[in-house]
Order: sequence, then structure tokens, then C-alpha cells
Amino acid sequence: MKHVRMHPFPLVFATISGAHLYGFPSPDSDFDLRGVHLLPLSTVLGLDGGRETVEKEGIYDELEIDLVTHDAAKFFKLMLRRNGYVLEQIFSPLVVSTTPEHDELKTIAADCITRHHAHHYLGFAATQWRLFHKESPPRVKPLLYVFRVLLTGIHLMRTGVVEANLGTLNEDARLSYLDDLMRQKLEGPEKATLASADLAFYESEYQRLIAALEAEYDRSQLPELPSARDALNDLLVRLRMKSHEVASE
Repeated sequence: MKHVRMHPFPLVFATISGAHLYGFPSPDSDFDLRGVHLLPLSTVLGLDGGRETVEKEGIYDELEIDLVTHDAAKFFKLMLRRNGYVLEQIFSPLVVSTTPEHDELKTIAADCITRHHAHHYLGFAATQWRLFHKESPPRVKPLLYVFRVLLTGIHLMRTGVVEANLGTLNEDARLSYLDDLMRQKLEGPEKATLASADLAFYESEYQRLIAALEAEYDRSQLPELPSARDALNDLLVRLRMKSHEVASE
């Protein structure tokens, strides 16, 4: 993809996130690309620090692209927090650019998963629920995001596996109303409003899934803390040295 090839720094990986990853892109949805870039060794050793985050938007190959990448050091630090976004980006099956280090990162990321990632999904669901209630008429997208993150969190607490696709998650959850909501989003515009809105029903389902995620958090056997710091540090050093050696050739 041209947008990725034009990135100013080498990429460790770039994957597709957003509605395409979640399984409900509208025909006019843009493509959200997320990933990790690598700043030069000379830059990170200096006082300026370099561009920790690179954001690029544009239309390339007739596709609307939103690309956001973080330098490896910043991204790795996010992995050591209860940040579900970065884990979803690493494990996204929609890969645009990859390296052997990306595969290594997937292995290391498994040791970053803790039971406290439940708080990330609870917090994001609450934010999207407020957005859903604020808009009139209500939109399909924030409601789908609410249910997607709650089911992702429940699945993570139960299995230790990051799964962001709502269709896949619903194979276990079997919530028929999600199939209808996804169909509305898939067939309509990005800002589609609900064809019909039984707000009391969605409120009850929101509260039920919140309670379910909290219960899974309480009984989760996942670790309290990540154990991947040393492995991430080692990978970062090797990435910096490798990049410097390539640049010196």
C-alpha cells in the first residue's frame, strides 16, 4: 500500500484496525491503519527525541486512509499498561506490513495481558454509551462499539485471547440483535442512524454485559501484572541496533 511505503521511518508492522477489524465497516468507512515505526538510533540518543507518533491521512489507491504509528519505545510502554488498543493492533489478522519482529512481538504480547485489561474495556464502553445517548437520532456505530468492546473484554477475561471481530465474538454470545445492528452498519453509511431504537432494551443489555464483564474480571485467572518488560526491552535494543547497522551500510 502506497500510504505505508511513504512512511518516513521503517515499520515494524502496520495492521488494519477500526470497523474493518471489528467486522462492521460501512461502504464509505475509511481504513484505520495502526502500527509501530522505528526512529533512528541517532535521533533517540539526542535531545530532541524525534517523532514518537506519526499521523497521516489521505486518499491513496482510491482508498481513504488514516494511518497512526508510534515509535517502538512508546508503543512497548503502552503494551505494559492495561491498553487493549495496542494488543488488538498487534494481533489484527488484517496485516498490511510485517517483519519477523512483528511475529516476535505477538509472542511477547501474550505476556502483557492481565486481568486489569477489563478496566480498559469497561471504560471504553462507558465512553461510547455516553456518545450513543448524546446523539439524536441515535447512531448505529457507537452502539456497536459498546457491545464490541464488552464482548472483547469478556472473551479476554475468559480465554486470555484478544478477539476484536464482533461477528466472531457473537458466534459464542449468540445475541441476535447484534446481527441486525451489524447488517444496518454494513449496508448503510458510516453515520447511519438506528432504523428502530428500543432504548430500554439496549440499556438493559448494556447493563447486563457490564455486569458479565465485571464478574469475569472477578474470577479471571489472568496475571495481575505483565511479565514482558525484559523481553520488550531486549527487542527494542535489537531493533535499534539493527536499524543503525542497516543505515550504516
